[in-house]
Amino acid sequence: MTVHEIPEVLDRRAGPYGEVVLRRHGELLQIIANGCFLMDTSDGRSERLLIDAALAALPAGRREPRVLVGGLGVGFSLAHAARQADWGGITVVEREPAVIGWHRDGPLSALTREALADPRTEIVEADLVGYVNETSATYDALCLDIDNGPGWTVTEGNGGLYGPSGLAACARVLNPGGVLAVWSAQPSPDFEETLRNAGFQQVRTEEIPVARGVPDVVHICVRPG
Repeated sequence: MTVHEIPEVLDRRAGPYGEVVLRRHGELLQIIANGCFLMDTSDGRSERLLIDAALAALPAGRREPRVLVGGLGVGFSLAHAARQADWGGITVVEREPAVIGWHRDGPLSALTREALADPRTEIVEADLVGYVNETSATYDALCLDIDNGPGWTVTEGNGGLYGPSGLAACARVLNPGGVLAVWSAQPSPDFEETLRNAGFQQVRTEEIPVARGVPDVVHICVRPG
């Protein structure tokens, strides 16, 4: 093993939901939460699709739609949304202060510096589950990327977000005709059925091809108008 193959820990912190670690592995930056690999800077196609699919599914003619992004991560979704002139507002909810700090003045700042300076961008330090239940704000799109999928949550408390009560809270913050897009590390026909049972329409799944293994997907659906 060469020195470049040994991950270098850049920062390790005890966050409100456990330990979070930022490390460098060769040219990649990686985020680890409680020992579980979350994401790295290797690609970003699926995070960009998350934003693109939500925008494409919005009703034609909707002016300056506002998007709520659940999870800052390595910043691919935020950076991509900020490059699109269509969005009238971009709110990102991130519960880990360490992750926000890594973007504002740390190793991840190179990926999101311009997006964070965009006047449309707002970063909210909060747990997304609580936010969608408590906020009075409404949005035209909600893009969820806080877990590895509906069946593989980072913390146990996130599980309810993908059930009836959590999806009802997601629908509550969406304007009529608003779009819910959910990133997942694997397809889930059961989750598609859960979305339909929760009252969402136009439920579909887009796959992101990968070289090996199961493709990442984005589940997309629309709150009735």
